[in-house]
Amino acid sequence: MKRMLLSGVFLMLLLNVLGQKMTPEAYIQKYKTVAIEEMNIYGIPASITLAQGCLESNFGNSMLAVKANNHFGIKCHSSWTGKKIYKDDDKKHECFRHYKSAWESFRDHSEFLKTQKRYAFLFQYDIKDYKKWAYGLKKAGYATSPTYPQRLITVIEKYNLSQYDAGYKQNDVVANKSENIKKRKNKREKHRKHTAYDDNFSFNPFGREIKTNNRVKYIIAKANDSYYKIAEEMEMMKWELFKYNDLPKDAAITAGQIIYLQPKRHRAERGQDKYTVKQGDTLYNISQKFAIKLKSLRKKNNLSEKDTIKEGDVLWLRKRKPVKK
Repeated sequence: MKRMLLSGVFLMLLLNVLGQKMTPEAYIQKYKTVAIEEMNIYGIPASITLAQGCLESNFGNSMLAVKANNHFGIKCHSSWTGKKIYKDDDKKHECFRHYKSAWESFRDHSEFLKTQKRYAFLFQYDIKDYKKWAYGLKKAGYATSPTYPQRLITVIEKYNLSQYDAGYKQNDVVANKSENIKKRKNKREKHRKHTAYDDNFSFNPFGREIKTNNRVKYIIAKANDSYYKIAEEMEMMKWELFKYNDLPKDAAITAGQIIYLQPKRHRAERGQDKYTVKQGDTLYNISQKFAIKLKSLRKKNNLSEKDTIKEGDVLWLRKRKPVKK
């Protein structure tokens, strides 16, 4: 009887956790960085983007946000060729856009406002005049509700979202897209000259620098990082991080650690045929350095899980090491 009672209590606790909704504070904390970056790229106030996301997604708890990563209620329209989801809105069974991640929803929202002619006049407004932007959105026909501007302003002022507009950097706005692309290319080329295997990088909405090694994307862990935090920011599952990095589920994380976001390769890049083991090297560290699966590295060098390596050993990285007869 006692065991059944405990099981029942555990089940109730589990259901509570699974059914727990995101709070307004948690939603804002999670997406404020995305809104600021979108502001600096497209010139839309971060306060407006966040407030619209809060209202349209019910702070991340709406069906569209949960099932389709659609935080702004953007409908399909004739130009949409991606995945779709249907729900009743102004009409029955209306088509809405289905995104792979929340970040894609924020980016599509920015592109939507920036490229539609009816919203062009908004970008003449002061970036910090959120009230003018709120009423301008209604004027442009963004929402059918007559109280939409007031609702936006209420959310902005209640949660002090205007503080995020202070991070606006006008020079970062895409006024000359080709110039920005050129700068990014030059930055990548400069980065290539400084490292042998960090041959490409970009940034995700949370400010994570995403690098590439052996055509596999990775990041460098920061102080106070956790696998849960990284998985959440990268829209991944924790088990994927453990699997892609040959790690046990109870592995610790340290600042400076390489964390791959994709499966590693079965062999190193061309030109990296062999590697001479240095003092302090481990087979695992070498597999991370060259983005080779640990199992593949062992197989190429005829090593079992119990075998060790020592300074001066030569490891084969692309082909299988010949067996001495």
